[in-house]
Amino acid sequence: MQIKFVSLLVDDQAKALDFYTSVLGFEKMADIPLGEYRWLTVTSPDGIEGVELVLEPMAFPPARAYQKALFEAGIPATALTTKDIRTEYERLKARGVVFRGEPQTHGPVTVALFEDTCGNLINLVQPPA
Repeated sequence: MQIKFVSLLVDDQAKALDFYTSVLGFEKMADIPLGEYRWLTVTSPDGIEGVELVLEPMAFPPARAYQKALFEAGIPATALTTKDIRTEYERLKARGVVFRGEPQTHGPVTVALFEDTCGNLINLVQPPA
């Protein structure tokens, strides 16, 4: 088995697509209308080929409560990795990304938490070399 799709709940699919492509630099893979919503996926040009992030609409009320609770508790919805967190942090900050603080080292990893404008906190992680 392989991981192909990873879902991320978003409060607005159009806003999420803009953030993940225009700000983070991901590429749109699928955009299929499904009634009121879309099957919408993006991929990282630096990531593992074939793995897609699904920008899932929050049509289910408990999903909204779950996302809000994570955000308010400061718990990231997912993590993205980078080989150079300081450079990525500065690049994203210059593009208007709101970070919850400077990158910090915790054991063998360095992390920085940011907001994705769609109701989620994302952990940017630099794993050990």
